[in-house]
Amino acid sequence: MLTLEKLKALPPQTIFAKGEIVDSPEGINMMNSGQMLRWVAVRGGIHDWTIYCHFAEKSYEWIEHQGDKVIGERHIKKLVECDKEAFEMYRY
Repeated sequence: MLTLEKLKALPPQTIFAKGEIVDSPEGINMMNSGQMLRWVAVRGGIHDWTIYCHFAEKSYEWIEHQGDKVIGERHIKKLVECDKEAFEMYRY
Protein backbone atom coordinates (compact mmCIF):
# COMPACT_ATOMS: atom_id res chain seq x y z
CA MET A 1 0.00 0.00 0.00
CA LEU A 2 1.27 3.44 -0.92
CA THR A 3 1.34 5.76 2.08
CA LEU A 4 2.38 9.40 2.28
CA GLU A 5 5.48 8.32 4.20
CA LYS A 6 6.48 5.86 1.45
CA LEU A 7 5.75 8.45 -1.23
CA LYS A 8 7.97 11.03 0.46
CA ALA A 9 10.79 8.48 0.74
CA LEU A 10 10.88 7.83 -3.02
CA PRO A 11 13.38 9.78 -5.12
CA PRO A 12 11.78 12.29 -7.52
CA GLN A 13 10.81 10.97 -10.97
CA THR A 14 10.87 7.33 -9.81
CA ILE A 15 8.63 4.73 -11.45
CA PHE A 16 7.44 2.89 -8.34
CA ALA A 17 4.78 0.61 -9.86
CA LYS A 18 3.91 -0.65 -13.33
CA GLY A 19 1.86 -3.31 -14.98
CA GLU A 20 -0.60 -4.33 -17.65
CA ILE A 21 -4.38 -4.40 -17.56
CA VAL A 22 -7.16 -4.76 -20.12
CA ASP A 23 -8.87 -1.66 -21.52
CA SER A 24 -12.43 -2.60 -20.54
CA PRO A 25 -14.93 -2.08 -17.74
CA GLU A 26 -13.33 -5.06 -15.96
CA GLY A 27 -9.86 -3.44 -16.13
CA ILE A 28 -9.46 0.28 -16.52
CA ASN A 29 -11.86 1.58 -19.12
CA MET A 30 -9.93 4.24 -21.03
CA MET A 31 -11.37 3.62 -24.54
CA ASN A 32 -13.10 0.24 -24.08
CA SER A 33 -10.95 -1.23 -26.87
CA GLY A 34 -10.48 -4.65 -25.25
CA GLN A 35 -6.73 -4.31 -25.86
CA MET A 36 -4.03 -4.57 -23.23
CA LEU A 37 -2.75 -1.37 -21.65
CA ARG A 38 0.55 -0.76 -19.89
CA TRP A 39 0.71 1.70 -17.03
CA VAL A 40 3.36 3.33 -14.85
CA ALA A 41 3.01 5.12 -11.52
CA VAL A 42 5.57 7.92 -11.18
CA ARG A 43 6.54 10.09 -8.22
CA GLY A 44 6.75 13.74 -9.21
CA GLY A 45 9.30 16.43 -8.41
CA ILE A 46 7.67 17.03 -5.05
CA HIS A 47 5.92 14.27 -3.11
CA ASP A 48 3.08 14.05 -5.61
CA TRP A 49 2.49 11.23 -8.08
CA THR A 50 0.53 10.23 -11.16
CA ILE A 51 -0.23 7.24 -13.37
CA TYR A 52 0.22 7.19 -17.14
CA CYS A 53 -1.04 4.48 -19.50
CA HIS A 54 -1.14 3.54 -23.17
CA PHE A 55 -1.48 0.48 -25.37
CA ALA A 56 0.87 -2.36 -24.45
CA GLU A 57 2.90 -2.16 -27.66
CA LYS A 58 4.56 0.95 -26.21
CA SER A 59 7.45 0.64 -23.73
CA TYR A 60 7.11 1.62 -20.09
CA GLU A 61 9.64 4.41 -20.70
CA TRP A 62 7.60 5.77 -23.62
CA ILE A 63 4.44 5.65 -21.53
CA GLU A 64 6.15 7.54 -18.70
CA HIS A 65 6.83 10.47 -21.05
CA GLN A 66 4.04 10.26 -23.64
CA GLY A 67 1.22 8.24 -22.06
CA ASP A 68 -2.27 9.34 -21.12
CA LYS A 69 -2.87 10.36 -17.52
CA VAL A 70 -5.25 8.15 -15.55
CA ILE A 71 -7.78 10.47 -13.92
CA GLY A 72 -10.61 8.35 -12.54
CA GLU A 73 -10.40 7.74 -8.78
CA ARG A 74 -11.64 4.16 -9.12
CA HIS A 75 -9.03 3.42 -11.80
CA ILE A 76 -6.22 5.06 -9.82
CA LYS A 77 -7.02 3.03 -6.70
CA LYS A 78 -7.40 -0.15 -8.75
CA LEU A 79 -3.87 0.22 -10.11
CA VAL A 80 -2.12 1.51 -6.97
CA GLU A 81 -3.54 0.66 -3.57
CA CYS A 82 -3.05 3.79 -1.49
CA ASP A 83 -4.21 5.37 1.72
CA LYS A 84 -6.21 8.61 1.85
CA GLU A 85 -3.18 10.85 2.43
CA ALA A 86 -1.24 9.37 -0.50
CA PHE A 87 -4.30 9.58 -2.75
CA GLU A 88 -4.68 13.27 -1.91
CA MET A 89 -1.19 13.81 -3.38
CA TYR A 90 -2.25 12.43 -6.79
CA ARG A 91 -1.52 14.98 -9.52
CA TYR A 92 -4.47 15.27 -11.92
